[in-house]
Amino acid sequence: MNLDATTLLAILGMAVVTYFTRIAGLFVADRLVLTGRAKAAFDAIPPAVLVAVIAPTALTTGWAEAIAAAITALAAFRLPLLATVAVGVISVVLLRSVL
Repeated sequence: MNLDATTLLAILGMAVVTYFTRIAGLFVADRLVLTGRAKAAFDAIPPAVLVAVIAPTALTTGWAEAIAAAITALAAFRLPLLATVAVGVISVVLLRSVL
Protein backbone atom coordinates (compact mmCIF):
# COMPACT_ATOMS: atom_id res chain seq x y z
CA MET A 1 0.00 0.00 0.00
CA ASN A 2 1.39 3.37 -1.00
CA LEU A 3 0.52 6.46 0.95
CA ASP A 4 0.93 9.66 -0.95
CA ALA A 5 2.29 12.68 1.00
CA THR A 6 -0.67 14.82 -0.03
CA THR A 7 -3.11 12.22 1.24
CA LEU A 8 -1.24 11.93 4.53
CA LEU A 9 -1.24 15.71 4.99
CA ALA A 10 -4.96 15.85 4.20
CA ILE A 11 -5.70 13.14 6.78
CA LEU A 12 -3.56 14.82 9.43
CA GLY A 13 -5.11 18.21 8.66
CA MET A 14 -8.63 16.82 9.00
CA ALA A 15 -7.68 15.13 12.27
CA VAL A 16 -6.30 18.38 13.71
CA VAL A 17 -9.37 20.37 12.65
CA THR A 18 -11.70 17.73 14.09
CA TYR A 19 -9.79 17.65 17.37
CA PHE A 20 -9.79 21.44 17.77
CA THR A 21 -13.47 21.64 16.87
CA ARG A 22 -14.36 19.18 19.63
CA ILE A 23 -12.10 20.82 22.21
CA ALA A 24 -13.40 24.28 21.32
CA GLY A 25 -16.93 23.04 21.94
CA LEU A 26 -15.99 22.07 25.49
CA PHE A 27 -14.51 25.49 26.22
CA VAL A 28 -17.26 27.50 24.55
CA ALA A 29 -20.13 25.51 26.10
CA ASP A 30 -19.21 26.71 29.59
CA ARG A 31 -19.45 30.35 28.51
CA LEU A 32 -22.79 30.12 26.74
CA VAL A 33 -25.80 31.39 28.64
CA LEU A 34 -28.81 29.76 27.10
CA THR A 35 -32.35 30.75 27.88
CA GLY A 36 -35.74 30.09 26.37
CA ARG A 37 -35.78 28.77 22.85
CA ALA A 38 -32.00 28.41 22.57
CA LYS A 39 -31.93 26.18 25.67
CA ALA A 40 -34.82 24.12 24.32
CA ALA A 41 -33.01 23.72 21.00
CA PHE A 42 -29.80 22.57 22.67
CA ASP A 43 -31.74 20.18 24.90
CA ALA A 44 -33.35 18.65 21.79
CA ILE A 45 -30.03 17.80 20.11
CA PRO A 46 -29.26 14.45 21.85
CA PRO A 47 -32.66 12.86 21.17
CA ALA A 48 -32.63 14.18 17.60
CA VAL A 49 -29.23 12.63 16.93
CA LEU A 50 -30.36 9.35 18.51
CA VAL A 51 -33.46 9.23 16.29
CA ALA A 52 -31.39 10.12 13.23
CA VAL A 53 -29.09 7.17 13.92
CA ILE A 54 -31.74 4.62 14.89
CA ALA A 55 -34.67 5.42 12.58
CA PRO A 56 -33.07 4.47 9.23
CA THR A 57 -32.02 1.08 10.57
CA ALA A 58 -35.33 0.44 12.30
CA LEU A 59 -37.39 1.38 9.27
CA THR A 60 -35.37 -0.27 6.51
CA THR A 61 -34.37 -3.64 7.96
CA GLY A 62 -37.75 -5.28 8.38
CA TRP A 63 -41.05 -5.43 10.19
CA ALA A 64 -39.60 -6.95 13.36
CA GLU A 65 -37.22 -4.05 13.85
CA ALA A 66 -39.84 -1.42 13.03
CA ILE A 67 -42.36 -2.87 15.48
CA ALA A 68 -39.66 -3.30 18.14
CA ALA A 69 -38.64 0.33 17.68
CA ALA A 70 -42.24 1.43 18.21
CA ILE A 71 -42.56 -0.74 21.33
CA THR A 72 -39.29 0.64 22.66
CA ALA A 73 -40.38 4.22 22.00
CA LEU A 74 -43.58 3.62 23.95
CA ALA A 75 -41.66 1.99 26.79
CA ALA A 76 -39.31 5.00 26.93
CA PHE A 77 -42.18 7.19 28.12
CA ARG A 78 -42.75 5.03 31.20
CA LEU A 79 -39.57 3.16 32.05
CA PRO A 80 -36.03 4.17 33.01
CA LEU A 81 -33.25 3.87 30.44
CA LEU A 82 -31.98 0.39 31.37
CA ALA A 83 -35.49 -1.07 31.39
CA THR A 84 -36.23 0.59 28.04
CA VAL A 85 -33.11 -0.96 26.51
CA ALA A 86 -34.13 -4.36 27.90
CA VAL A 87 -37.63 -3.99 26.43
CA GLY A 88 -36.12 -3.07 23.06
CA VAL A 89 -33.72 -5.99 22.98
CA ILE A 90 -36.31 -8.51 24.14
CA SER A 91 -38.94 -7.24 21.74
CA VAL A 92 -36.65 -7.37 18.70
CA VAL A 93 -35.48 -10.89 19.60
CA LEU A 94 -39.03 -12.15 20.08
CA LEU A 95 -40.34 -10.42 16.97
CA ARG A 96 -37.50 -11.76 14.83
CA SER A 97 -38.29 -15.29 15.97
CA VAL A 98 -42.02 -14.85 15.24
CA LEU A 99 -41.92 -12.85 12.01
